[in-house]
Amino acid sequence: MRNQGSGRAQGFKSRSERGGKQERQEGGLRRGGDSRGSEDARRRNGPRGSEDARRRSGPRRGVSRGPIRERDGADVEMTQETEMVIGRRAVLEAIKGQRTLNKLLVQEGASGGSIGEILALSRANGIVTQMVPKAKLDELAQNKSHQGVAAYLSAKDYVELEALIAHARAHGPGLIVLLDGLEDPHNLGSVLRSAEGAGAHGVIIPKRRAVPLTGTVAKASAGALEHVQVARVGNVSQAIETLQKAGFWVYGADAEGEQTHDRVDLTEDVVLVIGNEGAGLAPLVKKRCDHLIRIPMTGKIQSLNAGVATGILLFEAVRQRRNAKSPQ
Repeated sequence: MRNQGSGRAQGFKSRSERGGKQERQEGGLRRGGDSRGSEDARRRNGPRGSEDARRRSGPRRGVSRGPIRERDGADVEMTQETEMVIGRRAVLEAIKGQRTLNKLLVQEGASGGSIGEILALSRANGIVTQMVPKAKLDELAQNKSHQGVAAYLSAKDYVELEALIAHARAHGPGLIVLLDGLEDPHNLGSVLRSAEGAGAHGVIIPKRRAVPLTGTVAKASAGALEHVQVARVGNVSQAIETLQKAGFWVYGADAEGEQTHDRVDLTEDVVLVIGNEGAGLAPLVKKRCDHLIRIPMTGKIQSLNAGVATGILLFEAVRQRRNAKSPQ
């Protein structure tokens, strides 16, 4: 535990007291942790077909680039900079070759041939799969023969959550960022850039309803993606539980957190949870966090961009850790 004046805030439980379910303030919490109503999305220039896309001379053979939006209404968009593998054989070999895929697209009603094998391998490898109309695949394939199948390639290979935890513990105290459904690729790129600059051990993102590692994310990270480990999980709440069992304290950023970010101990193994740009942290994720913390605001706008909020929290952890190493 830290010395008086820099210790864990009064009323917060110690690691030895954390066993079992903790009491949390549930009534009246606002779902806006870090960035309700992100301005990044509103400031984005133009529609999905950007000027960069118009400048390109065309996709390589067997590869297409194009936007896709979840049919269930979730605001998840694959950007035009994302490479796409088209055709049954190409997709099948990509899966067998252990290429990292952000999403598999299969035409509604498609069957026969290698479709069954592709779907089986997709399930076995935990690949996000979406059924889409033929017209959507036709649009994405840009008149190439897609045979009812296409897949988005990731800009970088993901790591397993367990491997990320082991990496953080080996180079501890661990510092990890967990994103609860960030949808803007520029925000994710900003988070990765801050994580690399702060020396964080990795970033965790969800598989669904969140932006994956696309070309736009890589560009927005200004090269940081190449130096940051990223894990992709199917369930954020379960990931938090796994991290807690590994000894990490989990702090969720929320506008009505019980303590400000500079009054909690960030020198131990820590996970910082940042919510969706519009909705903030999901209710179940809030409950899973050990504590909710807030960044004090004095202006009229009581929310921050997700990338900015992440940077503030990360570098507060850096400050505390540096001070903890300094001789008294």
